[in-house]
Amino acid sequence: QVQLVESGGGLVQAGGSLRLSCAASGRTLSYYVIGWFRQAPGKEREFVAGISWSGSTTYYAESVEGRFTISRDNAKNTVFLQMSSLKLDDTAVYYCAASTSLNMVASMYDYWGQGTQVTVSS
Repeated sequence: QVQLVESGGGLVQAGGSLRLSCAASGRTLSYYVIGWFRQAPGKEREFVAGISWSGSTTYYAESVEGRFTISRDNAKNTVFLQMSSLKLDDTAVYYCAASTSLNMVASMYDYWGQGTQVTVSS
């Protein structure tokens, strides 16, 4: 079992950047694929980005491709989401989650953090 804690959210102007962190405790993070998801008010939770166990494979939602970068440091048990060129539509609660398979489906992720709020202002 692994526990996940997100941090790094906040208020940022459109066009700005933020870096989210997902710190793990319990079982080592290298056992898991890690995904970032987000949920805006009144909307369903959606996949944002994912990274394989070693970090050699990354995949993104089309809406963030080229603006967001996911990375991991297994030695520090931490995964990052670097977000640049932020848009108003990026406003949401961002969650990291752990899975044993590469996928973009929320139900396939077994462990979730509590989320961190990202608000993009005009």
